[in-house]
Amino acid sequence: MLEIFVMTHFYPLSVSQVENLTTQSVAISFEIPTDLQSNFAFKAGQYITIKHTIHGKEVRRAYSISSAPVVSGPQNSVTVGIKEVAGGAFSPYANRYIQKGDVLEVMPPQGRFLYEPTSAPVHILGVAAGSGITPILSIAKSVLASGPEYSFTLIYGNKSPQDVMFSSEIEALQIAYPNQFKIQWVYSQAKEDQALFGRIDTAAINYVLKNTDTAPFDGAYLCGPEGMIKTATEALEKSGLATDQIYYELFTVATESTSEAGEATEGALAAGNIAVEVTVDGETTSLEMNAKTILLDAIIKADIDAPYSCQGGVCSSCICKVTKGSAAMIKNQILTDSEIADGLVLSCQAMVTSAEIAVDFDDV
Repeated sequence: MLEIFVMTHFYPLSVSQVENLTTQSVAISFEIPTDLQSNFAFKAGQYITIKHTIHGKEVRRAYSISSAPVVSGPQNSVTVGIKEVAGGAFSPYANRYIQKGDVLEVMPPQGRFLYEPTSAPVHILGVAAGSGITPILSIAKSVLASGPEYSFTLIYGNKSPQDVMFSSEIEALQIAYPNQFKIQWVYSQAKEDQALFGRIDTAAINYVLKNTDTAPFDGAYLCGPEGMIKTATEALEKSGLATDQIYYELFTVATESTSEAGEATEGALAAGNIAVEVTVDGETTSLEMNAKTILLDAIIKADIDAPYSCQGGVCSSCICKVTKGSAAMIKNQILTDSEIADGLVLSCQAMVTSAEIAVDFDDV
């Protein structure tokens, strides 16, 4: 079942802390005012979307939450990890210029990469590479805080110890939960004691399964590049973990150009101009778009305030329902077959395949 999202509402939040994690990454914390604490309640694994104007251009980016959700009491802060990406639109700015006291526009938490707390003790595996640690850290904190019979094992890959994000928080978990929390470091460009050399591959996964833990896993959460996720999933399935016990989230960079995307589904595209109806927050707007244009691009160009974030098909902000006509997605790592059959599409990946189309961002 799909969760109901707060759609396009951004709120001004003040930056309460900026912490340098590595030479190329920061943790940014936002203060949540009392009147917005219910809006910003979240589940471990979710992300927030940040909107800011840089050099006169509006930029939106989704960043996973590293802090743990508050079980009881108000959610008075939220922290995200941001790793600088060469040529990125927002991450270089965040790493170099954002300071305590700055005010940014932030959308309430979203996302389907969720850890749902359980009443029965669980043993959870987390597999992360690079900045993929951000949501995994939130999940680990939530699992470990549930009680002494809950445990978490982490496989974390980086180039070297100097590239590890949230190293102090990971160390704090090792100290606070010596019998519940285990970690296997993997470095691709450094040989260190107690660490595997190379990338997170089948051998690394099997090493942990055979040598680190004897108790079976009740679930696995994977976050990183597509190759790692595919390899880890195959290894875990062969070890006996069911497919529906493995959850993943890709970390990729949004593309700047959509010209190749149009060519990817050219055979299925409609031709010429397409009549489009878009419903957002109860209001329906009509527009025309070229058949070779990605649906979300046309909606943004028409100045319709539809929800979106990564524009790369890896978050779930831009999901909408096709109520008339049809569309095909260039790629999809989020929606299930049944959701697609129900008419849902990622608008940032949608190419229209009919002469007219109507989409609803509210009915998801």
